[in-house]
Order: sequence, then structure tokens, then C-alpha cells
Amino acid sequence: MKKIYIVVSLMFCCSFGFSQAMLSTTEYNKSVKPAVTVEIPYPASTISGAINDSLNKLGYKSKDAKDFFVFKGVKLPVLGTDTYDLYFNVDKKSRKDKDHSTVTLMVSKGYENFISDATDPDLIENAKTYLNNLVETVAAYDLELQIKDQNESVKKATKKLADLVNTSEDLQKKKAAIEQSIIDNTNAQAAQKAEIEKQSQILQTLLRKRKL
Repeated sequence: MKKIYIVVSLMFCCSFGFSQAMLSTTEYNKSVKPAVTVEIPYPASTISGAINDSLNKLGYKSKDAKDFFVFKGVKLPVLGTDTYDLYFNVDKKSRKDKDHSTVTLMVSKGYENFISDATDPDLIENAKTYLNNLVETVAAYDLELQIKDQNESVKKATKKLADLVNTSEDLQKKKAAIEQSIIDNTNAQAAQKAEIEKQSQILQTLLRKRKL
């Protein structure tokens, strides 16, 4: 069962406190590119799933590009009025801390022309806002995963109970059959004893005739 991060997320959202998105750089195609980065208190797989899920629902599909997954031609009001190519990289914070991850986002207006604070400061600020709001998206996605997992647990538990009930019914039928067999066997023993007694009496009668 996945760990529950909802309380942590709420604290994050209310206090603006865990980590705010910031300017950064990242390596792509063997060169350093401008980016924005934020740390989010969820495993990398959950964050990647949430990003893909939220953009898939808007009709966008990702493609892998080096260490990034890319959505092209995306139009999001939070970013601006244009369409953008979004390059995401999600990685665990450290080997020991797999429940916190770093999300790196590069934004391009096409042809891998990645914007920077110098070329488009407003878009960079909007990208920061997008990443800062991402924790709420991840929290909602993680909750749905938990609900799905718990639903499966309930289904499995319900099926196990049904199997136990069926087994109990089968055992009750077998028990009734065994009890009836015991009764039949007891009656058969009594009948056989009577038969033995009858045949013994006939034998005794025959034996007495021989002595005469």
C-alpha cells in the first residue's frame, strides 16, 4: 500500500513551505539548458504518473527524449496564450530519500529553443507557478491511486469471504453426507448382526440334527 502524503501536501500548499520552484539549469543533448526546478514530497513514479495523467486528459501525449518526457504543442492558460513544448525530468531526491523528488521543466516555443529568464521572464515565472501548483495535482492523483488500491483490497477481501462461505457450504454438505453415512453404516451393522444371529440359529438347528 502506498504511503499517504495528503497531510504533507496540505502543509506544503498552505505554508508555501516545502520548496518553491526556482531557476536552474540542466543538461540536454550534451549542453546546458535553462530550466525551472521544484522539489515535491512524492516518489518520482507518482509525480511522473500525475503529470502524464493531467496532460493526457487534455489530449496531449508524451514522448521520451533522452532523460526527459516531452509534450509538444501544449496550450495551458497558466503558462500563457501561446503553445509550448514541455520537457519534464523527474528524479528521486537521493538514493536514501525516494519519497521526495526533483521535478525539472524546460519550456520551448518550438525547435528546442528553450526560454530563459533573460529571453522571457514572464513565461519563466508562469512555469514556476505551474510547478508550484503541481503538488496539488500530484496529491489528487496519488489519492486516486490509493482509492484504486484500497478498492482492489476490498474486492480481494470480499472475494476471499465469498470463497470461505462457499467452502463452508461444501463442508456442511460433506458433513451431512458423512453423518448420513454413519447412520446408514450403524443401521447396516445392526441389520448384519441380526442376519448373523439368524444364520447362527439356522446353523445350530442343523448341528443338533446331526447329533441325532
